[in-house]
Amino acid sequence: MQRPRVLMLPKWYPHRYDDQDGDFVERHVAAIAAHAGADVAVLFAAVARGPLPALVEAEEDFSGLWPTLRYYYRAAPTGLAALDKPLKLLLYFWCLLRGYRRLRRHWGQRPDMVHVHVLLRTGLFAWALQAIRNIPFIITEHWTLYLPQRAGHISWLRRVLTRAVVRRAAALHTVSAGLRDAMAALGFVNSRSVVIANVVDTNLFRPRQLAGEEVEPYAAQSVTASPARPTLLHVSAFHDQVKNLSGVLRVVARLRARWPGLRLRIAGYGPDEAHLRDYAALLDLLADGTVEFLGKLPHTAVAAEMARATALVSFSRAETFGCVLLEARACGCPVVATRTGGVPELFEPENAFGLLVTPDDEAALERALTAVLAGTVKFDASRLRAGAAARCAPAAIGQAFGELYQRVLNG
Repeated sequence: MQRPRVLMLPKWYPHRYDDQDGDFVERHVAAIAAHAGADVAVLFAAVARGPLPALVEAEEDFSGLWPTLRYYYRAAPTGLAALDKPLKLLLYFWCLLRGYRRLRRHWGQRPDMVHVHVLLRTGLFAWALQAIRNIPFIITEHWTLYLPQRAGHISWLRRVLTRAVVRRAAALHTVSAGLRDAMAALGFVNSRSVVIANVVDTNLFRPRQLAGEEVEPYAAQSVTASPARPTLLHVSAFHDQVKNLSGVLRVVARLRARWPGLRLRIAGYGPDEAHLRDYAALLDLLADGTVEFLGKLPHTAVAAEMARATALVSFSRAETFGCVLLEARACGCPVVATRTGGVPELFEPENAFGLLVTPDDEAALERALTAVLAGTVKFDASRLRAGAAARCAPAAIGQAFGELYQRVLNG
């Protein structure tokens, strides 16, 4: 039997301007390509973050593990804001149409299925292919936009279109039951709904000593933390309204007096980075090295940081899954996080894999971190890793998607 050919349409995907943007989608694609029994290709279009010599520029790569077609279009095609917004929307769909035709020529046939990763424009294009070419599509959703804390930002037009697209999909996949329920509360419902976790590279994210192996060192980063010096780690995109890193900084400032030598190492990047650095300086956390901003790190470096940390701390107001929480667990690193979105289902039974607190409750965060630092609560590193591997290993995720594809294609 011929392997089904699946066209991936991601809203977010690593690209020339940011090789980590949507990397969790890329991990899904890799797991599917390796373990789902399907041939896949990725088609991605985005606004250029720099000058382009032409209106549209293409990167069409057929030499990798799967065909990847990336298209970039100008951010200001005319320089007139009133014209540029609708024109960019047309350019987006034109890029997808161009890529679809290019891929169809490469494959010599239409795709058997379209797999949308994150709505909405991707889903509108897939719906059009379904209507015109009778190609079924499924939706994968990761976005915190649908959680109660952020759903107020969804416009009425987006609500109407999202309901229509979700209803017409052959299946809706969410990365957590919490996200599925939040979407259902907004009327975004599909009769075939599945929950499949995000992927964790359990070969990369592993305890510092696993079968006698040391975690690989990484270049250009000084790691001075030691078991005698308690070290907290935070990893996120710096959107403070959602991730609430400023709250973590305030708690660490209070803990420092009781824990001499306490360190908070912060990995990540994003629009609020300058503000957060200034805020850490205002709290006098930078001068003595209590807080260190590590910048954007490759995944190997993040894994090394997790393997060395006393605990990972996350204080997000909204999370659909929280990949870094499971990556830390795969490294045997306990987690202190917030009870929000899909996070609680990752920590069942509660307190077995980490400690959860209420979002914005800084006193509770301080108590939880104190318990971990003092050793009054302890976690078994092997159990932490086993739970993450069972839920998020690439083979398990890829096979789950393969089963979903077969159900859809078999009607």
